[in-house]
Amino acid sequence: MRRTLILSLVALGLLLLAAYGVLQLSSARSFQLFGELVARVETDRPVVALTFDDGPTPDYTGPVLDLLAAHGVAATFFLTGREIEENPEEARAIVAAGHEIGNHSYSHPRMIFMSPDAVRAEIEATDAAIKSIGYEGPVHFRPPFGRKLVVLPWHLWRTGRTTIMWDLEPETWPEIAADAGAIAEHVIANATNGSIVILHVMYESRQTSREALPAIIEGLRARGFDFVTVSELLPER
Repeated sequence: MRRTLILSLVALGLLLLAAYGVLQLSSARSFQLFGELVARVETDRPVVALTFDDGPTPDYTGPVLDLLAAHGVAATFFLTGREIEENPEEARAIVAAGHEIGNHSYSHPRMIFMSPDAVRAEIEATDAAIKSIGYEGPVHFRPPFGRKLVVLPWHLWRTGRTTIMWDLEPETWPEIAADAGAIAEHVIANATNGSIVILHVMYESRQTSREALPAIIEGLRARGFDFVTVSELLPER
């Protein structure tokens, strides 16, 4: 009986350890099992890529585009296929403003245990939505929630796609995300050459992130940084 209990506890411990390993692997910013992943580019040039996830949305796409235009900044928008279909005019406005569009899946699921067919459907449906709004530039992929394990990286590798992650995510910490000044300070203080900044600005709950944008742009420029899209950053590798 005691031997059985010990073996059961050991097995449980190994299962928990394996589960923890899977969780860490799925959320790793700088490693995946297949293909190319970029979270930051090693470069001597003082350049930063500003990226936004989710959307477009009818209430906040316009104000964000106006702010970027006022500051002369080109950014990369990782959009979902469903929201492109729901808000095509806002999506076309992003294209017309000269920004880069990335694929952020169709329905924003956690793509770590999905079948190959489901992964392909999420990506291809969004590619079609992006094409429908007249965008003709390169389309990189960013996994929803930053999660990837085996099938998603394998599919991206087979289809020649680069996984784009990030090295600066101020919204990770609730105490920072709640304050626009803290968001800006975090990005300005921690940006380095080749950094990729991720922000979520398309929903009402992200007011502080939108409010932080002017200070982020002005603060990084004061440090000597220029803004580039992800596709402009990648050749710096």
